Amino acid sequence: MTRTEDVVVVGSLNVDLTARVQRHPLPGETVHAASLATSAGGKGANQAVAAARLGARTALVGRVGADAHGEMLLAALRTDGVGTEHTRRDAEAVTGTALITVSDTGENSIIVSAGANARLSPTDIAAAQSLIEAARVVSVVLEVPVETVVAAARAARAAGARFVLNLSPVVDLPAEVLELADPLIVNEHEAREILRRNGFPVPADNVGHATGLLRVGARSVVVTFGADGAAVADAGHVEEIPGAPADAVDTTGAGDAFAATAAWRLSQGDSLPTAVWWATRVGACSVQHSGAQASYPTLDRVLSGAGLPK
Repeated sequence: MTRTEDVVVVGSLNVDLTARVQRHPLPGETVHAASLATSAGGKGANQAVAAARLGARTALVGRVGADAHGEMLLAALRTDGVGTEHTRRDAEAVTGTALITVSDTGENSIIVSAGANARLSPTDIAAAQSLIEAARVVSVVLEVPVETVVAAARAARAAGARFVLNLSPVVDLPAEVLELADPLIVNEHEAREILRRNGFPVPADNVGHATGLLRVGARSVVVTFGADGAAVADAGHVEEIPGAPADAVDTTGAGDAFAATAAWRLSQGDSLPTAVWWATRVGACSVQHSGAQASYPTLDRVLSGAGLPK
């Protein structure tokens, strides 16, 4: 079978409303924002754009509202060459929205209103069957219904595509989905939450987080630790991948850039440790600029700015 798509992403699209503040407010406190920006976001859209910027042939399965924000998100995807044939405009829902605050240290907090993302259904996955059959990698991110994640995992398996699962935010998933994940990608906080939910102890070391998550059934695991890099594990190999130095301006969407890069490199035949090595470099590039999609680098920028071999 000819694989015409490197990465097909199944996931959310949101309009991001981002306020820059000196510090995050305490409960009951009001703080003033230095600025407020409206931009394209959502974990699914972010991953699709990040992969496309690096040169991956990419498409997105998702939903937006039939409103101005939805049109803005679709236009942003098309500008970066992301296929939107299966990104549906839903007249019965508003476009998803993320309310983001970013502090002077670059750390963020996010509140998401799902909107049309909550209506992405197994029917949408069935409608995208031919697209999924053409994919080398199917990358699924949460912020969409669990039954849709299950349908996407099954479709990837039936198509013989590699299934990458970014379990963010953490929700309970059927065992069959976790068992297909190759890899399961989470950050350290999400890793701890999954371990606790499954009754496993939380280890003190980075590698222990990754090997611990193998016990939930995933074929392979990647746990990210921000500037400290990532830990990679499968049944026969465990490895720590060091982080790349970066002066963080805004960490919004960095995890999405990481997951997208890993999916892209896996679609090109890289080993998981090599794919994650690339992902740490792209993540380091992204945190040096404001915004999510606005911060994602082209391959040329990564090669010139993150010390990668040419």
